[in-house]
Formats: sequence, C-alpha cells, structure tokens
Amino acid sequence: MKIEPVTLYGNLVRLEPLTIDHAPGLAQVGNDSNIWQYMLYGDVNSPEKMASWVRDILSRQAQATDLAFAVRHLASGRLAGATRYLDIRPVHRGLEIGGTWYGVEFQRTRVNTEAKYLLLKHAFETLDAIRVQFKADSRNARSLQAIERLGAQREGILRNHMILENGLFRDSVYFSILDSEWPAVKQRLEEKLL
Repeated sequence: MKIEPVTLYGNLVRLEPLTIDHAPGLAQVGNDSNIWQYMLYGDVNSPEKMASWVRDILSRQAQATDLAFAVRHLASGRLAGATRYLDIRPVHRGLEIGGTWYGVEFQRTRVNTEAKYLLLKHAFETLDAIRVQFKADSRNARSLQAIERLGAQREGILRNHMILENGLFRDSVYFSILDSEWPAVKQRLEEKLL
C-alpha cells in the first residue's frame, strides 16, 4: 500500500491533493457553524481558522497517517469541501475515509456519493486495501445514514471514544467495507451515480 498524493477524477467532482492554497476557497464554503457541529475541530468559521485547519491536516499527511483532498464541484468550479484517508495502516492494508465536510449547498447531493466512490475505488483497486472503515459521532444521524447508504456494514460503538473541543464525550459508530464486499458496493454506487 503506497499512499501518495493523487488527483481523482469523476463526472461531478475532482478530488485534488489538499494544499494551503485551497484554504481561502474552503473558508468561503465552510463558513457555517452547522458544518462543524459534530467535528473534532470546533467551529472553523474564519479564513484564519481554515488556514490553521489545513496546516494541521497537512502535518498529519507529512506523518503518513493521512492523505487529504479538496473536493471541487466541476460544474461550478468551486470547492465543495474536503475529505481524506486517515488511520492509514499499510501493513494491514487498511485505512479510514473520513474528516469529510461539505458546504451547505453541496450537502445531500451526489457530490458526497461520487467523492466516496472515487476514494473507495482508489483504495480497493489501486492501493489494494482489504478494509476501508468509517466512523461518525453517534449523535450525527445525517452522517450515519450517509455511511449506511454507501453500503458499509455497521460494526459497533466505541463509547467515550473522543473528547470534543467543547469538552463533550463522543461515542463513535464504526462501519467498514471489505475487499470481498467492494464489487457489490461498487455496482450500487455506480447505479446511484447514473
């Protein structure tokens, strides 16, 4: 599993390797407190906070634990949000897809479906992953439903898994897709993207 920055191309979105140059566009689309309600980062509600967030994610990437992407909406040319691989475990051929957020206008559209499809396809077909996992705050019904719609299997809950910036304890719900499940998941996602 050799993880390197790569651009992933779809019909609706392009996943571009995240750089600090993306920060201003991400700050524009991410300027809504509701986006950050269940995220670990707190409210990233200013250009300065967004630049700091991008630098933090890029520092994780430099440690080879993450690979981050800016999600560009092709029809408008605007940034829609961001996503990434994290908890990359090359020895065990596994990784997580997460840290995903989108501007309000791109939520509940096919943007997320295609972005996840591109990430999953690259993970299973190029990186030769045997397991891709997802996690979400147990209170975040929208994210839990989105992960289930992808075809991921719910595995369980890690109680008091994380402490959020506001001091709340977060229970995390874990999901996964295995390489043996990918062909069926791939077909379903491709049908949704028609």
